Formats: sequence, C-alpha cells, structure tokens
Amino acid sequence: MLFPKKAKHRKWQTGRENPEKVGVATRGNKVSFGSFGLKALAGARIKSNQIEAARRASKRYIGKTGMMWVRIFPDRPFTSKPAEVKMGKGKGNPEGYCVPVKPGRILFEVDGVDEKTAKEAMRKAGTKLPVKTKIVARKDI
Repeated sequence: MLFPKKAKHRKWQTGRENPEKVGVATRGNKVSFGSFGLKALAGARIKSNQIEAARRASKRYIGKTGMMWVRIFPDRPFTSKPAEVKMGKGKGNPEGYCVPVKPGRILFEVDGVDEKTAKEAMRKAGTKLPVKTKIVARKDI
C-alpha cells in the first residue's frame, strides 16, 4: 500500500466533515499520460488500501502490454479509536493514510490497450472506490 516516507505531523486536524462540498478540482483534472482515465464525480477521502485494490483489479485485466498510472497519492493520516472505547480520552491513534479527492479529479490512467479493454479495466477499478466515477478519453488537440 502507498504511504509517505516521512510525515511532518503524525496527526492532522480533521478538516471539513463533508468533503463533497469543497468545490471542484482545478489540478489533475485532465488526462495527461494515457489515452483513457477514471474521473471522480464526487468528493471523498480514498484510503490507500482502496487505491491498491483498484490498481490491482484493473492492472490484472489490462495485462503486461498495457501501462497504467495512479494519479493520486495518500499523504493525509487518519486516526480512529478502538472498538468499544468510551467517549473522550483524546484523539485516536493513526491508522493509515488517505487522499482527499475533489469532483473532477483524474484517479487512474491507462494506455497501450484497445478502447474496450481500457474501459472495462477502468470500470473494474471504479467499483473498488468509495466515489462515483466516470470513464473519460483523452482529447487530442
């Protein structure tokens, strides 16, 4: 799973409760490397294990010939308290890392395979993520 080599702060502040109301992505919103991409239609926090599950599912379908790019990286730590613990007594321990995603962000890109294979691979990746997604193609200018 993905996680940063070094973090400046062990625990981050929580931030907004509803990541869907943050706005739209202004960077990372175009297909840059591949021919097809997977675009987020809503805001969410995607954990590193969800990114890895989506990457594995689509890469397995693409095979050796296709190339794949992961355009997001989980660098935000999230905490949680153990099960059946009473309220209070401070913040929970760091459990892992996540990435806050805004609507319009390109999550994955694929190249080196035909359109049908690429779309099916992106569909499989989208089912592993906690956000609604859309398959987009590169606009050749």
